[in-house]
Amino acid sequence: MLHIDHKTTVKEIFCSALRAVDPYELIKSYRDYIFSFYHSYNSKRLLVVGFGKSACQMAKGIEDTVWDLIESGIVITKYGHCLSPYKPEKIQFYEAGHPVPDENGLKGTKEIIRLLKDSDENTLVVCLISGGGSALLISPYKGITLEEKQKITDLLLRAGASIVEINTVRKHISRVKGGRLAELAYPAKIVSLILSDVIGNRMDVIASGPTSPDTTTFADALKVLEKYSLLYKSPQTVLEILNKGANGLIPETPKEGDKIFEKVDNIIIGSNKKALEAAKSIAEKLGFYAEILSSEISDEARDIGKWLAKKAIEAKGKGQRARCLISGGETTVTVKGNGLGGRNMELALSFAMEIEGIDGITLLSAGTDGTDGPTDAAGSIVDGETIKKAKAVGPDPEEYLENNDSYNFFKKIDGLFVTGPTGTNVMDIQILIIE
Repeated sequence: MLHIDHKTTVKEIFCSALRAVDPYELIKSYRDYIFSFYHSYNSKRLLVVGFGKSACQMAKGIEDTVWDLIESGIVITKYGHCLSPYKPEKIQFYEAGHPVPDENGLKGTKEIIRLLKDSDENTLVVCLISGGGSALLISPYKGITLEEKQKITDLLLRAGASIVEINTVRKHISRVKGGRLAELAYPAKIVSLILSDVIGNRMDVIASGPTSPDTTTFADALKVLEKYSLLYKSPQTVLEILNKGANGLIPETPKEGDKIFEKVDNIIIGSNKKALEAAKSIAEKLGFYAEILSSEISDEARDIGKWLAKKAIEAKGKGQRARCLISGGETTVTVKGNGLGGRNMELALSFAMEIEGIDGITLLSAGTDGTDGPTDAAGSIVDGETIKKAKAVGPDPEEYLENNDSYNFFKKIDGLFVTGPTGTNVMDIQILIIE
């Protein structure tokens, strides 16, 4: 294979992966299923609720699929993620804060609760769930304020807690998470169409499982806070609620076998694995030997960066034909500095430091939602020249990495990968090309 611009190639492969998990098209493919479910239970009305970064695209997909059946609907998405032509017309939408919840999330969730409380046994609720839903669907347990919910979320994020751990806590200080949204809608029928953004596609973890039986307990939530030494930093009201629940003074979240789940159908319609398979297919068409390393990448971002670099160097050393190694998942970042960045940029910076000066290796690491941490970038693209280029203009990569300031590092050398909101959200993808 000729030496070509692989930065363009990794972008092309990444975009192909996104097209495979386009929420609008995925929702439309369930047209017959929704009609069948609606008529099999002799439903008289259809309500739509949704939350997550893909909520608007999913809502538009439902409108363009079963328009005549929809009576009303409300969805909540992240600011800037409801773009034309996917702004729903029949379904009301709210934009709210993510990853830390805000007042708009409270308002939108209040309206969803109001709508569901009006449902009955003749109602079918189509619930559209995508990544980001945990922060956007926000209704704190009685006695807990929004500020306290914001603080506990921020503490867990900064501590490097996994999404499973964060959502274990969230579910037990919420009125709508951990199966409690299904509880509010009972005895209505529910079809939840879910775009997964968690490793293993655990339905009780995606958006904190609002329509799924919860597998965790109040005691588990306390263990998470203890693990990260947050028991003395957490708001007092939050600790009181969790302790009351652990001692049986507050009802647990609904579990498997509860009658409220008898007429609930939770369906995964898109996932990281589906996106990676599409990436592999296009890479092969472009002439690469393509391999999916894993769709369950986790652990510290900088450690995964080193691991991927090792894989790349080993593959290059074998002297085989051009390869494309693909991975996905969701790493974590333990924040110790005061810089700006996200897990993909931190992974990419770590990777670039390991392959410094090695020609013929290119990596793209990016969030499928178009956002990496609290930044306007999806991630970064690096190669063997990245660190050399940085040193020529000043940035010390080690210093930026230790300060968790990968965004500003890449901004100085024009290494940011910016897509804007993509409309989908199935965790992160790494595309690695080795000549």
